[in-house]
Amino acid sequence: MPGLTIGRVFRNAARAVPHRTAAVLGEEALTFAEIDRQADAVAHALARRGIRRGDRVVCWTSTRLEVVPLFAALARMGAVYCPLPANLGVQEALRVLAVAEPAMVIVDPDYMTGWQELASQFNIVTLQDITSEADPTPGVFEDAAEESDTHVLFFTSGSTGPPKGVMLSHRVNYLRSHPGSQEEPRGAMVCIFPLFHMGAWTISLQQWQARDTVVYVSRPDGRAICDAVRRHQATRLNAMPAVWQRVLDTLGETGDQLTTLRLADSGTSATPPALLSAISKACPNAWIRIFYGSTEAGNVASLTGDDVAEKPGSCGVPSQATEVRIDPGNGELCVRGPLLFDGYYGNPDATARALQDGWYRTGDLAAVDRDGYLSIVGRAHDVIRTGGESVVPTEVETALAGLPGAAEIAIVGLPDETWGEIVCVVVVAEPKAQPPSLEEARAWCEDRLASFKQPRALRVVTELPRTPATGQLQRRLLVDALVEREKNT
Repeated sequence: MPGLTIGRVFRNAARAVPHRTAAVLGEEALTFAEIDRQADAVAHALARRGIRRGDRVVCWTSTRLEVVPLFAALARMGAVYCPLPANLGVQEALRVLAVAEPAMVIVDPDYMTGWQELASQFNIVTLQDITSEADPTPGVFEDAAEESDTHVLFFTSGSTGPPKGVMLSHRVNYLRSHPGSQEEPRGAMVCIFPLFHMGAWTISLQQWQARDTVVYVSRPDGRAICDAVRRHQATRLNAMPAVWQRVLDTLGETGDQLTTLRLADSGTSATPPALLSAISKACPNAWIRIFYGSTEAGNVASLTGDDVAEKPGSCGVPSQATEVRIDPGNGELCVRGPLLFDGYYGNPDATARALQDGWYRTGDLAAVDRDGYLSIVGRAHDVIRTGGESVVPTEVETALAGLPGAAEIAIVGLPDETWGEIVCVVVVAEPKAQPPSLEEARAWCEDRLASFKQPRALRVVTELPRTPATGQLQRRLLVDALVEREKNT
């Protein structure tokens, strides 16, 4: 019996609306029929290279349309798609590859450097090689996947230890992106997320299951996004607060509005009321929505319509397929339902800590009001959430080890209206030495960390707060002290 597999999303859409545009990037476009045919061709090419159902294939690529048929091909084969950002450093990539143990690593040499260093350790193939080996007139590649098979491994940072691969099955990704039982007019959606990000593929699958168009942008700058919305008469846009601000800044230069938008979505970090008001004015025909969720749990809660203004600071009510509870012991939000991940690949200890009795422990501290609306009030762990990305403080501290002029360093997340939090390096200067500048700190870790992990702020203190018995850094006290200091300056 056919299951809920991602390969069928493409096959069904190609049968129903073969000539409809499915994906756009700049001047390039693919129809559903073209994606379906190219996916068959790429699947055959990968099979000739020995890829089989269950194999993990790391795709270290940029945002380009050739990645879409590759994504569809791996789903059809039952192989596991493992995306990495093109700007990831080689050392960071090695940490992920050590966890993924891939059968193949597909790289995009047009947009990245350093991958040649890995050729002696891994089976590396370029995206261009796979594309060129694809037969232009392939036979049908029959779906090999089962709905319970792992479809994607998204790598996310934990509070300690190596990267964690979040296992999402075909069934989970199908359900997370299903449009409902009735197909209704939808319109194009502009996607600001790069094609290594869960948000990009969730948005894309939502559009493709509804048999409509997703429009990618090469860079999430305000002008490119506004141009894409206007050119394609887009009805949907989902952007984190920092990107919405870029859109608003661009519109403010000319006094324009995005009148075609019917849905204007935000999330990943707190969205200030003033920003929401500005979005509403800039998108006068749009329904405003705020989403809260994670790679592990999918869409957990949403705040929509009038509630956006009436419940400032809330992330809304639980989503239809989600059940939530707050742990009475520590106030941590726990989630369960059919949209949960299957665990962390190859990491049973981390899985056991995160999934307990069917509940996923989010790590976020939450409160619920008398109407049942959730608010996130803190975090149980030290991971910094900045612009939708997770940053582990200890990883950044390791990269900054040996920074000239610094006797001690600590990494914390400082509250920020635009990014949710910003990565801040706190420095205790060496005796009689000039403390390093922010520019020097960023330059020091330039080749060691992705740009979103690099510090955006630097503060100098005389000492770091530590526990008396063990000398453990007390990050929460440090953040509180810095925030209080800035209030008084």
